[in-house]
Amino acid sequence: MDTLRLDLESRGRGVPVGRPSKYTEDFRRDAVELVRSSGRAVNEVARELGLTHETLRNWVRRRKQQQAGPAPDGAGLSLADTDAAIARLRRENAELRQEKDILRKAAAYFAKEMDRRRCRQGLP
Repeated sequence: MDTLRLDLESRGRGVPVGRPSKYTEDFRRDAVELVRSSGRAVNEVARELGLTHETLRNWVRRRKQQQAGPAPDGAGLSLADTDAAIARLRRENAELRQEKDILRKAAAYFAKEMDRRRCRQGLP
């Protein structure tokens, strides 16, 4: 258990991580800011700092997500949340279709009733 730690702040999920990062949070923040402010490619900045481009790209992506916050359209939902939302919408869609069919049949029924009454009364 000594080699594992819970990285609660950076990931927010409480997932055990093998070893502590060799990069400080200040270094990460500065590297991301360098990418943003310089306008240079992530690959170029990563090479200059002695990082892999994928590591720096992940830091940049994570920082964007943190600053943007949760997506209002649900784009940041997990797969399980998305599946649950789809299932809920399908149920709601089926219910609305059923209500529409009932209303359509009721309208047809009352239209026939009105025609019968008019015929009984001798109206056109």
